[in-house]
Amino acid sequence: MEQATFGGGCFWCTEAVFQNLRGVTKVVSGYMGGHTENPTYKEICNGNTGHAEIIQIEYNEQEISFEDLLLVFFKTHDPTTLNRQGNDAGTQYRSVVFYETQEQKTAAEGMIDRLEKEMVFNRPIVTEISPISKFYSAEDYHQNYYNNNPDQGYCAYVIQPKLAKFTKEFGGKLK
Repeated sequence: MEQATFGGGCFWCTEAVFQNLRGVTKVVSGYMGGHTENPTYKEICNGNTGHAEIIQIEYNEQEISFEDLLLVFFKTHDPTTLNRQGNDAGTQYRSVVFYETQEQKTAAEGMIDRLEKEMVFNRPIVTEISPISKFYSAEDYHQNYYNNNPDQGYCAYVIQPKLAKFTKEFGGKLK
């Protein structure tokens, strides 16, 4: 199994998307990229810890490539807004790829170049590409959030439309 770590705004949204991809065996919501040891969700939300809300993905590269994961990542959030996704604002919601190997770094840089050359977005991509750092798993109630709370307001009004768009574009890659 391989691992990928992405921050694309609220981890509830990104977790819900990646859980549905064929080849993805595990998705854990958490925090990375900050300076506070053992941060809590409450601390992350104040924006002072430096962490981003992220997901760590375990995947089988025989079924899905890192490049495919990157394409899903970039196309299921807005990588052109600095420290913001929709109404969620702050560095904790930044767009970021935390790479584990030089190959992952090169692939992320290549994907950004490709998407910009193809003019997929109307503005430049501002996604941060950083080396992986200490991972902190989010509290239990954040794990599998959408599946456990589909009728919660945020899930109904933010995540469900995102999943519908994802399904339309990536239907061939679903479990």
